[in-house]
Amino acid sequence: FYFVEKGEMTVQQYQGPLACQVLAKDQGVCWAAYNQQQSIVVPNVHEFPGHIACDSRSNSEIVVPVFNHQNQIVGVLDVDSQNLNSFTETDRIWLEKIVHLIFV
Repeated sequence: FYFVEKGEMTVQQYQGPLACQVLAKDQGVCWAAYNQQQSIVVPNVHEFPGHIACDSRSNSEIVVPVFNHQNQIVGVLDVDSQNLNSFTETDRIWLEKIVHLIFV
């Protein structure tokens, strides 16, 4: 998870290889999902303009926005895969449901 405080997106809870601690403002998939307030499925991160490569092994990604109890966006869930085309619309739907259950 990345959460935004004072205009800065910083990593919080995560599992796996070391993540980027702070993401440059308005760059990459995480900020795109945050700014658009909607999930983004990226089949090939190398084709996403401004992608931030925190792990060079990452090839696909899904980012789901996190909303608080007041329905304000506060961060994102970021999941990467070493495989191309790892995430589907079904993954998006279920991750959105899970994030909603956790944070609302």
